[in-house]
Amino acid sequence: MKYCYECGTALEERFLEHEGMIPYCTKCGCYRFPIFSTAVSMITLNPACDKILLIQQYGRDSNILVAGYVNKGESAEETVVREVREEIGLEVKAAAFNKSEYFAKSNTLMLNFACIVESESLEGLNRQEVDKAAWYSFEEAKSAIRPQSLAEKFLLHFLEKSVKRFSFDY
Repeated sequence: MKYCYECGTALEERFLEHEGMIPYCTKCGCYRFPIFSTAVSMITLNPACDKILLIQQYGRDSNILVAGYVNKGESAEETVVREVREEIGLEVKAAAFNKSEYFAKSNTLMLNFACIVESESLEGLNRQEVDKAAWYSFEEAKSAIRPQSLAEKFLLHFLEKSVKRFSFDY
């Protein structure tokens, strides 16, 4: 960040005890910590927890996870429920945090969750946001998800490290 997001003045680096060098606005008299977007993505599991939902969006033919930005005043957990409902038309029965990663391309902190939905029905699919959606076995999902993507990284982490220890809040 080069300029103050409040007044537009060029920021200068100043030492802040216990923080190090932080951008500082001489006009506002305030330190300006980094600003970034926050989003969630979901490893969406069917009720039996043996299939994962992958989607395609925006005319692309590669499979990704359901995802969306956190709205102001909304918790990450509330966003999980809202985004699954908006994009897929399903209710989340349970959710648990999986992993987070910073995604530099969009300056976004991605928070990944695993969630269980009420059914496998895709009748409520929002066709304005999702082009295609399909359920995959765990093995199928590994090969069907977009290679070298953040979605793949989250999925592989879940399958390799997390699926055995996951405890969902019902």
